[in-house]
Amino acid sequence: SRTLASLPADRNPSGPCAGVTLSPALRSSGLPTFTEASVLKKTLTITALAAAIAATGAYAAARDYIMVVGSSTVYPFTTVVAEKLGKAKGIKTPKIESTGTGGGMKLFCNGIGVEHPDVTNASRQIKKGEFETCQKNGVKDIVEMKVGYDGIVVANAKSAPLTKLTRKDIYLALSKEVPDPAGGEKMVPNPYKTWKEVNKDLPDSKIEVLGPPPTSGTRDAFVELVMESGCKKFDFIKAMEAGNKDGFKKACMTVREDGAYIEAGENDNLIVQKLAANKSAYGIFGFSFLDQNADKVQGSEVEGSLPTFDNIASGAYKVSRPLFVYIKKAHVDVIPGIREFIDEFTSEKAWGKNGYLAEKGMIPMPDAERKQVAADAKALKPMTGEGLH
Repeated sequence: SRTLASLPADRNPSGPCAGVTLSPALRSSGLPTFTEASVLKKTLTITALAAAIAATGAYAAARDYIMVVGSSTVYPFTTVVAEKLGKAKGIKTPKIESTGTGGGMKLFCNGIGVEHPDVTNASRQIKKGEFETCQKNGVKDIVEMKVGYDGIVVANAKSAPLTKLTRKDIYLALSKEVPDPAGGEKMVPNPYKTWKEVNKDLPDSKIEVLGPPPTSGTRDAFVELVMESGCKKFDFIKAMEAGNKDGFKKACMTVREDGAYIEAGENDNLIVQKLAANKSAYGIFGFSFLDQNADKVQGSEVEGSLPTFDNIASGAYKVSRPLFVYIKKAHVDVIPGIREFIDEFTSEKAWGKNGYLAEKGMIPMPDAERKQVAADAKALKPMTGEGLH
Protein backbone atom coordinates (compact mmCIF):
# COMPACT_ATOMS: atom_id res chain seq x y z
CA SER A 1 0.00 0.00 0.00
CA ARG A 2 1.04 3.62 -0.46
CA THR A 3 0.99 6.33 2.15
CA LEU A 4 -1.04 9.52 1.74
CA ALA A 5 2.15 11.50 1.24
CA SER A 6 3.23 9.24 -1.65
CA LEU A 7 0.13 9.89 -3.75
CA PRO A 8 0.32 12.29 -6.70
CA ALA A 9 -0.88 15.82 -5.99
CA ASP A 10 -4.14 15.27 -7.92
CA ARG A 11 -4.90 12.27 -5.73
CA ASN A 12 -3.85 13.88 -2.47
CA PRO A 13 -6.24 16.76 -1.82
CA SER A 14 -6.06 18.57 1.48
CA GLY A 15 -8.95 19.12 3.90
CA PRO A 16 -11.61 16.66 5.06
CA CYS A 17 -11.24 14.46 1.92
CA ALA A 18 -7.47 14.09 2.11
CA GLY A 19 -6.49 10.78 0.48
CA VAL A 20 -9.64 10.49 -1.67
CA THR A 21 -8.99 9.82 -5.40
CA LEU A 22 -10.60 12.39 -7.68
CA SER A 23 -11.57 11.27 -11.19
CA PRO A 24 -10.58 13.41 -14.21
CA ALA A 25 -14.29 14.02 -14.93
CA LEU A 26 -14.83 15.15 -11.36
CA ARG A 27 -11.89 17.48 -11.52
CA SER A 28 -13.22 19.08 -14.69
CA SER A 29 -16.87 19.19 -13.64
CA GLY A 30 -16.47 20.02 -9.98
CA LEU A 31 -19.05 17.33 -9.08
CA PRO A 32 -18.14 14.26 -6.95
CA THR A 33 -18.65 10.67 -8.05
CA PHE A 34 -20.93 8.42 -6.00
CA THR A 35 -17.93 6.84 -4.27
CA GLU A 36 -16.31 10.17 -3.58
CA ALA A 37 -19.60 11.63 -2.34
CA SER A 38 -19.96 8.66 0.03
CA VAL A 39 -16.45 9.20 1.39
CA LEU A 40 -17.15 12.91 1.75
CA LYS A 41 -20.43 12.20 3.55
CA LYS A 42 -18.69 9.78 5.89
CA THR A 43 -15.90 12.29 6.54
CA LEU A 44 -18.36 15.06 7.30
CA THR A 45 -20.36 12.73 9.55
CA ILE A 46 -17.22 11.91 11.52
CA THR A 47 -16.38 15.60 11.73
CA ALA A 48 -19.88 16.39 12.97
CA LEU A 49 -19.64 13.58 15.52
CA ALA A 50 -16.33 14.93 16.78
CA ALA A 51 -17.91 18.37 17.14
CA ALA A 52 -20.84 16.85 19.02
CA ILE A 53 -18.49 15.03 21.38
CA ALA A 54 -16.60 18.26 21.95
CA ALA A 55 -19.84 20.06 22.74
CA THR A 56 -20.67 17.54 25.46
CA GLY A 57 -17.35 18.08 27.22
CA ALA A 58 -15.70 14.79 26.33
CA TYR A 59 -13.05 16.80 24.47
CA ALA A 60 -11.55 17.91 27.75
CA ALA A 61 -9.65 14.68 28.22
CA ALA A 62 -7.13 16.35 25.90
CA ARG A 63 -5.93 18.47 28.84
CA ASP A 64 -4.86 16.79 32.06
CA TYR A 65 -4.05 19.83 34.18
CA ILE A 66 -6.00 22.76 35.64
CA MET A 67 -5.62 26.11 33.88
CA VAL A 68 -5.92 29.22 36.09
CA VAL A 69 -5.88 32.90 35.09
CA GLY A 70 -6.71 36.19 36.80
CA SER A 71 -5.68 38.49 39.63
CA SER A 72 -2.03 39.28 40.30
CA THR A 73 -2.96 39.71 43.98
CA VAL A 74 -4.46 36.24 44.32
CA TYR A 75 -1.77 34.72 42.08
CA PRO A 76 0.80 34.00 44.83
CA PHE A 77 -1.83 32.33 47.03
CA THR A 78 -3.14 30.11 44.23
CA THR A 79 0.43 29.30 43.22
CA VAL A 80 1.19 27.90 46.67
CA VAL A 81 -2.02 25.83 46.60
CA ALA A 82 -1.07 24.57 43.13
CA GLU A 83 2.39 23.56 44.33
CA LYS A 84 0.90 21.62 47.24
CA LEU A 85 -1.57 19.98 44.86
CA GLY A 86 1.22 19.11 42.44
CA LYS A 87 2.92 17.06 45.14
CA ALA A 88 -0.21 14.91 45.48
CA LYS A 89 -0.04 11.56 43.76
CA GLY A 90 -1.49 11.49 40.25
CA ILE A 91 -2.31 15.21 39.99
CA LYS A 92 -0.39 17.54 37.70
CA THR A 93 0.54 20.97 39.03
CA PRO A 94 -2.03 23.52 37.78
CA LYS A 95 -0.73 26.13 35.34
CA ILE A 96 -1.37 29.67 36.56
CA GLU A 97 -1.15 32.92 34.60
CA SER A 98 -1.33 36.39 36.13
CA THR A 99 -3.57 38.39 33.77
CA GLY A 100 -5.25 40.78 36.18
CA THR A 101 -8.82 40.32 37.40
CA GLY A 102 -10.49 41.95 34.39
CA GLY A 103 -8.32 40.09 31.88
CA GLY A 104 -8.96 36.83 33.70
CA MET A 105 -12.72 37.35 33.61
CA LYS A 106 -12.63 37.90 29.84
CA LEU A 107 -10.73 34.65 29.31
CA PHE A 108 -12.86 32.73 31.81
CA CYS A 109 -16.15 33.92 30.30
CA ASN A 110 -15.19 33.19 26.70
CA GLY A 111 -16.72 29.73 26.83
CA ILE A 112 -16.67 26.10 27.92
CA GLY A 113 -13.92 23.91 26.52
CA VAL A 114 -10.33 22.76 26.76
CA GLU A 115 -9.08 26.01 25.24
CA HIS A 116 -10.70 28.06 28.02
CA PRO A 117 -9.46 28.35 31.64
CA ASP A 118 -11.12 26.31 34.39
CA VAL A 119 -10.53 28.81 37.17
CA THR A 120 -10.02 32.55 37.48
CA ASN A 121 -8.66 34.48 40.45
CA ALA A 122 -10.21 37.83 41.35
CA SER A 123 -9.34 40.58 43.80
CA ARG A 124 -12.93 41.79 43.63
CA GLN A 125 -16.30 40.14 43.07
CA ILE A 126 -17.34 39.32 39.52
CA LYS A 127 -19.24 42.23 37.96
CA LYS A 128 -22.82 41.95 36.72
CA GLY A 129 -21.71 42.57 33.12
CA GLU A 130 -19.03 39.87 33.37
CA PHE A 131 -21.51 37.39 34.80
CA GLU A 132 -23.92 38.13 31.95
CA THR A 133 -21.13 37.65 29.39
CA CYS A 134 -20.36 34.27 30.96
CA GLN A 135 -24.00 33.25 30.70
CA LYS A 136 -24.23 34.38 27.08
CA ASN A 137 -21.15 32.33 26.19
CA GLY A 138 -22.41 29.15 27.81
CA VAL A 139 -20.53 29.45 31.10
CA LYS A 140 -23.73 28.89 33.05
CA ASP A 141 -22.76 27.37 36.40
CA ILE A 142 -20.07 29.38 38.17
CA VAL A 143 -18.89 28.45 41.63
CA GLU A 144 -17.84 31.53 43.61
CA MET A 145 -15.30 30.74 46.30
CA LYS A 146 -14.35 33.59 48.61
CA VAL A 147 -10.90 32.72 49.95
CA GLY A 148 -9.91 35.51 52.33
CA TYR A 149 -9.20 39.21 52.66
CA ASP A 150 -6.43 41.54 51.59
CA GLY A 151 -5.53 45.14 52.31
CA ILE A 152 -4.65 47.69 49.64
CA VAL A 153 -1.60 49.70 50.61
CA VAL A 154 -0.02 52.96 49.53
CA ALA A 155 3.63 52.17 50.09
CA ASN A 156 7.01 53.83 49.70
CA ALA A 157 10.65 52.90 50.16
CA LYS A 158 11.61 51.59 53.59
CA SER A 159 14.41 54.15 53.70
CA ALA A 160 11.97 57.05 53.19
CA PRO A 161 9.95 58.69 56.00
CA LEU A 162 6.64 57.04 56.94
CA THR A 163 3.68 58.91 55.46
CA LYS A 164 0.36 59.50 57.20
CA LEU A 165 -2.50 59.86 54.73
CA THR A 166 -6.27 60.14 54.66
CA ARG A 167 -8.45 58.86 51.84
CA LYS A 168 -9.31 62.49 51.09
CA ASP A 169 -5.59 63.24 50.61
CA ILE A 170 -5.21 60.32 48.20
CA TYR A 171 -8.32 61.34 46.26
CA LEU A 172 -7.11 64.91 45.85
CA ALA A 173 -3.68 63.69 44.75
CA LEU A 174 -4.89 61.21 42.14
CA SER A 175 -8.31 62.23 40.83
CA LYS A 176 -8.46 63.58 37.29
CA GLU A 177 -10.77 66.37 38.44
CA VAL A 178 -11.05 67.85 41.94
CA PRO A 179 -13.12 70.50 43.66
CA ASP A 180 -11.80 73.97 42.80
CA PRO A 181 -9.18 74.92 45.43
CA ALA A 182 -10.44 78.50 45.12
CA GLY A 183 -13.78 77.39 46.53
CA GLY A 184 -17.29 76.87 45.28
CA GLU A 185 -19.04 73.77 44.02
CA LYS A 186 -17.09 73.38 40.83
CA MET A 187 -14.79 70.65 39.51
CA VAL A 188 -11.51 71.59 37.81
CA PRO A 189 -8.62 69.63 36.26
CA ASN A 190 -6.33 68.45 39.05
CA PRO A 191 -3.84 71.30 39.71
CA TYR A 192 -1.85 69.59 42.48
CA LYS A 193 1.79 68.87 41.70
CA THR A 194 3.12 68.06 45.18
CA TRP A 195 1.76 66.28 48.25
CA LYS A 196 2.22 69.47 50.28
CA GLU A 197 -0.21 71.29 47.97
CA VAL A 198 -2.79 68.62 48.81
CA ASN A 199 -2.18 68.82 52.56
CA LYS A 200 0.31 71.15 54.25
CA ASP A 201 1.33 68.35 56.63
CA LEU A 202 2.50 66.10 53.80
CA PRO A 203 5.97 66.06 52.18
CA ASP A 204 6.94 68.76 49.70
CA SER A 205 7.64 66.16 47.02
CA LYS A 206 6.25 65.54 43.55
CA ILE A 207 3.11 63.39 43.35
CA GLU A 208 4.33 60.21 41.69
CA VAL A 209 2.30 57.06 42.26
CA LEU A 210 2.79 53.73 40.52
CA GLY A 211 -0.34 51.63 40.40
CA PRO A 212 -2.32 48.96 38.58
CA PRO A 213 -4.08 49.41 35.22
CA PRO A 214 -7.89 49.53 34.73
CA THR A 215 -8.01 45.76 34.08
CA SER A 216 -6.81 45.11 37.63
CA GLY A 217 -9.13 44.15 40.46
CA THR A 218 -6.82 46.05 42.79
CA ARG A 219 -7.45 49.19 40.72
CA ASP A 220 -11.23 48.64 40.92
CA ALA A 221 -11.09 48.11 44.67
CA PHE A 222 -8.76 51.08 45.19
CA VAL A 223 -11.11 53.39 43.29
CA GLU A 224 -14.10 52.17 45.30
CA LEU A 225 -12.50 52.02 48.76
CA VAL A 226 -10.17 55.02 48.56
CA MET A 227 -11.08 57.41 45.74
CA GLU A 228 -14.84 57.21 46.18
CA SER A 229 -14.61 57.40 49.96
CA GLY A 230 -12.31 60.43 49.83
CA CYS A 231 -14.51 62.07 47.23
CA LYS A 232 -17.56 61.81 49.48
CA LYS A 233 -15.88 64.09 52.00
CA PHE A 234 -17.14 66.90 49.76
CA ASP A 235 -20.87 67.32 50.36
CA PHE A 236 -21.76 68.69 46.92
CA ILE A 237 -20.13 65.67 45.24
CA LYS A 238 -21.72 63.22 47.67
CA ALA A 239 -25.13 64.72 46.76
CA MET A 240 -24.51 63.79 43.09
CA GLU A 241 -24.60 60.07 43.90
CA ALA A 242 -28.41 60.05 44.11
CA GLY A 243 -29.33 62.33 41.22
CA ASN A 244 -26.34 62.55 38.90
CA LYS A 245 -24.62 59.17 38.79
CA ASP A 246 -22.55 60.00 35.71
CA GLY A 247 -21.32 63.22 37.28
CA PHE A 248 -20.54 61.39 40.52
CA LYS A 249 -18.59 58.69 38.69
CA LYS A 250 -16.60 61.26 36.72
CA ALA A 251 -15.83 63.26 39.86
CA CYS A 252 -14.90 60.33 42.08
CA MET A 253 -13.73 57.40 40.02
CA THR A 254 -11.52 58.80 37.25
CA VAL A 255 -7.77 58.69 37.85
CA ARG A 256 -5.60 61.51 36.50
CA GLU A 257 -3.64 60.90 33.29
CA ASP A 258 -1.07 63.70 33.41
CA GLY A 259 1.83 61.59 34.67
CA ALA A 260 1.21 61.80 38.41
CA TYR A 261 -0.33 58.31 38.31
CA ILE A 262 1.76 55.80 36.40
CA GLU A 263 0.22 52.52 35.28
CA ALA A 264 2.73 49.83 36.13
CA GLY A 265 1.03 46.81 34.58
CA GLU A 266 -0.07 43.70 36.47
CA ASN A 267 3.39 43.03 37.94
CA ASP A 268 3.32 44.18 41.58
CA ASN A 269 6.89 43.02 42.06
CA LEU A 270 7.95 45.60 39.47
CA ILE A 271 6.32 48.36 41.53
CA VAL A 272 8.21 47.18 44.63
CA GLN A 273 11.50 47.31 42.71
CA LYS A 274 10.82 50.83 41.43
CA LEU A 275 9.93 52.12 44.90
CA ALA A 276 13.17 50.78 46.32
CA ALA A 277 15.00 52.80 43.65
CA ASN A 278 12.94 56.01 44.00
CA LYS A 279 12.40 57.26 47.56
CA SER A 280 9.91 59.96 46.57
CA ALA A 281 7.55 57.63 44.72
CA TYR A 282 4.60 55.66 46.11
CA GLY A 283 3.04 52.44 44.92
CA ILE A 284 -0.38 50.85 45.20
CA PHE A 285 -0.65 47.07 45.63
CA GLY A 286 -1.99 44.33 47.87
CA PHE A 287 -0.88 43.80 51.47
CA SER A 288 0.62 40.41 50.64
CA PHE A 289 3.28 42.08 48.46
CA LEU A 290 4.05 44.51 51.28
CA ASP A 291 4.32 41.61 53.69
CA GLN A 292 6.66 39.69 51.39
CA ASN A 293 8.86 42.76 50.76
CA ALA A 294 8.91 44.32 54.22
CA ASP A 295 12.67 44.72 53.97
CA LYS A 296 12.30 47.06 50.97
CA VAL A 297 9.00 48.95 51.36
CA GLN A 298 6.63 50.21 54.06
CA GLY A 299 2.90 50.85 54.05
CA SER A 300 1.61 54.36 54.69
CA GLU A 301 -0.73 54.98 57.58
CA VAL A 302 -4.29 55.58 56.34
CA GLU A 303 -6.88 57.20 58.62
CA GLY A 304 -4.63 56.56 61.62
CA SER A 305 -4.05 52.82 61.01
CA LEU A 306 -1.07 51.01 59.56
CA PRO A 307 -1.67 48.18 57.08
CA THR A 308 -0.78 45.25 59.33
CA PHE A 309 -2.14 41.71 59.38
CA ASP A 310 -3.99 42.34 62.67
CA ASN A 311 -5.39 45.74 61.64
CA ILE A 312 -6.78 44.36 58.38
CA ALA A 313 -8.24 41.29 60.13
CA SER A 314 -9.92 43.44 62.80
CA GLY A 315 -11.22 46.02 60.33
CA ALA A 316 -9.20 48.84 61.87
CA TYR A 317 -7.43 49.36 58.55
CA LYS A 318 -10.29 50.49 56.30
CA VAL A 319 -8.79 49.84 52.87
CA SER A 320 -9.40 46.11 52.61
CA ARG A 321 -11.36 43.83 50.28
CA PRO A 322 -12.31 40.15 49.83
CA LEU A 323 -10.49 37.86 47.43
CA PHE A 324 -12.22 35.29 45.22
CA VAL A 325 -11.63 32.23 43.09
CA TYR A 326 -14.22 31.34 40.40
CA ILE A 327 -14.60 27.79 39.07
CA LYS A 328 -16.44 26.42 36.02
CA LYS A 329 -18.70 23.64 37.24
CA ALA A 330 -18.89 22.18 33.72
CA HIS A 331 -15.14 21.45 33.84
CA VAL A 332 -15.25 19.60 37.17
CA ASP A 333 -14.73 15.82 36.76
CA VAL A 334 -13.71 16.45 33.14
CA ILE A 335 -10.46 18.29 33.80
CA PRO A 336 -8.73 16.20 36.49
CA GLY A 337 -7.86 17.72 39.84
CA ILE A 338 -10.46 20.48 40.23
CA ARG A 339 -12.19 18.86 43.20
CA GLU A 340 -8.81 18.30 44.83
CA PHE A 341 -7.92 21.94 44.12
CA ILE A 342 -11.05 23.07 45.96
CA ASP A 343 -10.34 20.70 48.85
CA GLU A 344 -6.78 21.95 49.22
CA PHE A 345 -7.69 25.65 49.03
CA THR A 346 -10.48 25.29 51.60
CA SER A 347 -8.46 23.16 54.03
CA GLU A 348 -7.58 24.66 57.41
CA LYS A 349 -3.91 23.95 56.75
CA ALA A 350 -4.21 26.33 53.77
CA TRP A 351 -6.64 29.17 54.55
CA GLY A 352 -6.99 28.71 58.33
CA LYS A 353 -5.77 31.20 60.93
CA ASN A 354 -2.41 29.47 61.12
CA GLY A 355 -2.43 28.17 57.54
CA TYR A 356 0.26 28.51 54.93
CA LEU A 357 -1.73 31.18 53.06
CA ALA A 358 -1.79 33.40 56.16
CA GLU A 359 1.99 33.10 56.22
CA LYS A 360 1.96 34.49 52.68
CA GLY A 361 -0.09 37.52 53.78
CA MET A 362 -3.70 36.50 53.09
CA ILE A 363 -6.08 37.52 55.87
CA PRO A 364 -8.27 34.53 56.89
CA MET A 365 -12.06 34.79 57.03
CA PRO A 366 -13.82 34.22 60.38
CA ASP A 367 -14.31 30.55 61.33
CA ALA A 368 -18.03 30.39 60.53
CA GLU A 369 -17.55 32.05 57.14
CA ARG A 370 -14.74 29.66 56.17
CA LYS A 371 -16.92 26.70 57.11
CA GLN A 372 -19.87 27.91 55.02
CA VAL A 373 -17.79 28.85 51.97
CA ALA A 374 -16.00 25.48 52.07
CA ALA A 375 -19.30 23.61 52.21
CA ASP A 376 -20.76 25.56 49.28
CA ALA A 377 -17.61 25.19 47.19
CA LYS A 378 -17.31 21.45 47.75
CA ALA A 379 -20.99 21.06 46.85
CA LEU A 380 -20.26 23.05 43.67
CA LYS A 381 -23.11 25.42 44.49
CA PRO A 382 -23.49 27.78 41.51
CA MET A 383 -23.90 31.50 42.10
CA THR A 384 -27.19 33.11 41.03
CA GLY A 385 -25.84 36.49 40.01
CA GLU A 386 -28.19 38.28 42.39
CA GLY A 387 -26.78 41.37 44.06
CA LEU A 388 -23.98 41.90 41.54
CA HIS A 389 -23.32 45.41 40.26
